Amino acid sequence: MNTNTTTDTTATPELAKESVFFQSNHEDLKNRPTVRGYDFNEGVDFSRLFETYKTIGYQASAVGQAIDEINRMISWRLVDEPLKEGEDDDEERKVTRCKIFLGYTSNLVSSGVREIIRYLVQHSMVDVIVSTAGGVEEDFIKCLAPTYMGDFHLEGEKLRRKGLNRIGNLLVPNDNYCKFEDWIMPILDQMVEEQKSKGTVWTPSRVINRLGKEINHEDSIYYWAWKNDIPVYSPALTDGSIGDMMYFHSYNTPGLVLDIISDIRAINNHAVYSKKSGMIILGGGVIKHHICNANLFRNGADYSVFVNTGNEFDGSDSGARPDEAVSWGKIKLDAKPVKVYAEASIVFPILVAETFAKTFKKKSSEELKLNKRSIFD
Repeated sequence: MNTNTTTDTTATPELAKESVFFQSNHEDLKNRPTVRGYDFNEGVDFSRLFETYKTIGYQASAVGQAIDEINRMISWRLVDEPLKEGEDDDEERKVTRCKIFLGYTSNLVSSGVREIIRYLVQHSMVDVIVSTAGGVEEDFIKCLAPTYMGDFHLEGEKLRRKGLNRIGNLLVPNDNYCKFEDWIMPILDQMVEEQKSKGTVWTPSRVINRLGKEINHEDSIYYWAWKNDIPVYSPALTDGSIGDMMYFHSYNTPGLVLDIISDIRAINNHAVYSKKSGMIILGGGVIKHHICNANLFRNGADYSVFVNTGNEFDGSDSGARPDEAVSWGKIKLDAKPVKVYAEASIVFPILVAETFAKTFKKKSSEELKLNKRSIFD
């Protein structure tokens, strides 16, 4: 038997060469930007730094795309769209803008992100707000007493014995909630009285509006929401300290009723009657779904930015990517939504700095009026 089949071990095997040096087609990369970060040899210029985020990669690129998406929300005017048949090219088209929905979870109001949200509301930069109960009450509580920096690793048992409540690495003394009780109980008494004597129908948004008026404090998000006629919806308003207070109050002065159906009609109509709609949603859960679902009634939002740490593998709405919302009709088919996988206290200050704060221009009364719908309708 002839076994004279030798292998040349001095030449590179063709299979290895073909596998490693497989040829790519540069046409497939046409019009794609190249990866490049910021060069600090050019000095410290934060605007240029954040502009380079788009080509850094990973979540930095998502932040850069989110900045662009929010700026599109801010800059859009009806005059940018072609005239429809029978429509006049009047001055109103120049000041009709995108209606911006802002949603956030309670932990962000507990944190220093509260001051950034307050800035947006103070200057009427957003049009509709959705928050959780904690996102409402923590704002008022901070007007009565401060929240303190703590540590993620402080022991729960020791904190409980000291009357200190931990929110991540923040600490809220239990006394703060006692002060909140002292402040809110007389207001709830008055609400019951007005319900009985005047027939006032209290909705969660109307309660928040009234509390914003009563707090009368310029540090408060909801003081400015009241002052600027910005509706705040909280479909789970009883799921927090406000609910605790309403529970105790129901024994002392029973009878307060909250109408949630009027609020769902109101927020849905904000979406339905908007010319363009934008969503900025920080976190997940009820605030994310409530805004997205309202935009379903107009066949989807035109602009969307989600900032959260959730993933979609468990099928949760909180972790769902924007593309899932497209499938439900909550985001337009031709939209360019952005999800940033990040914790919002890191990202949201950057987003606001490069969008709302950078392009701030006081709106005329006519421009503000066009995006309003009475929260009492």
